[in-house]
Amino acid sequence: MTEHATTPGVRADVWLWAARFFKTRSLAKQAIDGGKVELNGTTCKPAKTVHVGDTVRVTRGEERLACIVQALSEKRGPAPEARKLYAETEESLAERERQREDRRLTGGALLRPDSRPDKRSRRLIQDLKKTL
Repeated sequence: MTEHATTPGVRADVWLWAARFFKTRSLAKQAIDGGKVELNGTTCKPAKTVHVGDTVRVTRGEERLACIVQALSEKRGPAPEARKLYAETEESLAERERQREDRRLTGGALLRPDSRPDKRSRRLIQDLKKTL
């Protein structure tokens, strides 16, 4: 803990924005406030300081990433530079690949009809939409 006290750090919401996990800083702040971001295994606040070597877990929709902070930045740069700010863990990469394969095999879990609805079916669908 004393190492963190002497090394410089960056706000969590700024680092997430600079590392391109979120498009805007306010989206990063909302994700942190919503409990979608963990820093070193605990939830954090947007102003929490991120240091090199910290572990960050980010949940975006069904996607879950676990990364180790490699570098700090307060400025958002190009994607190749942002990628150098963190290293995704092997477990996280394997899990995301497994989920990607599951989605591919299930067809994205979309139940597509064999053909277009006929006239009667279209009218039933329209009536249903009107009642909702």
